[in-house]
Amino acid sequence: MTGTLYRLSSFTHDPKGGNPAGVWIGEALPDAETMLSIAAEVGYSETVFLGPVHDGMHTARYYSPEAEVSFCGHATIAAGVVLGHLNGAGTYRLATAVGEVPVAVEQIDGDWHASLFSVAPEHRGADPALVEAALASLGWQADELDSNLPPAVAYAGAWHLMLATASKARLDALSYDFGSLKALMLSENLTTLQLVWQESSTRFHVRDPFPVGGVIEDPATGAAAAALGGYLRDAGLIEAPAQLTLLQGEAMGRPSRLEVTIPASGGIEVSGTAVSLQEPVEYLS
Repeated sequence: MTGTLYRLSSFTHDPKGGNPAGVWIGEALPDAETMLSIAAEVGYSETVFLGPVHDGMHTARYYSPEAEVSFCGHATIAAGVVLGHLNGAGTYRLATAVGEVPVAVEQIDGDWHASLFSVAPEHRGADPALVEAALASLGWQADELDSNLPPAVAYAGAWHLMLATASKARLDALSYDFGSLKALMLSENLTTLQLVWQESSTRFHVRDPFPVGGVIEDPATGAAAAALGGYLRDAGLIEAPAQLTLLQGEAMGRPSRLEVTIPASGGIEVSGTAVSLQEPVEYLS
């Protein structure tokens, strides 16, 4: 096994902000057990593993410290920035477990920016029993939800339960039962909860519990941002095309900024920067 491991923080210019991700690039993908071991060693919420280019695409797989994840947005942004540093601006195509995800990379004022284009989003109304169980784990009350953004289960590479609160104070006071929420999410095939407070028509504050990955909370969640964009458009809650800003990680002390572009149809674009956290590490077989 020969490869290089990079550590970056996505959706920020500041190493103290954003969401850290590992990016492993090698001559071949390690086996699943080794990828899980490396992800656990890295200790971030996700590490993406990129194999060599075949048919114009890098094979990409995503691992949390506890399990493989179908798709991860912030690690994809980090991977795009690494590929930009190594190979220059352009569009890099990733063959993920959920389908092809193009990543457009460019340099602006000396900083590398990456934009992922999600697979086609899906959503459905959340089952009342699921909502009730999630609220119980969160310690939230049903009358604290925002009736303008009904609960939904949404997808753009991974499934997320969308719950919108009517007040920022409720969002800021997040404290939940880790074990019960993890069990519920595993039973429902959910990757995160996307908890939302809408500040304006184009600006949202979000928080994402991630107990299924062994992480209390994600400071920036690109896959959930794409799923939210698809849900808002396809449920008729926003008029597309549209541009949204999602602010995440503030309560954790790791502020993150995710830019979401919602076209009239098709996949959702999620954009951001990433900053290096330490020097690359070589893995030699």
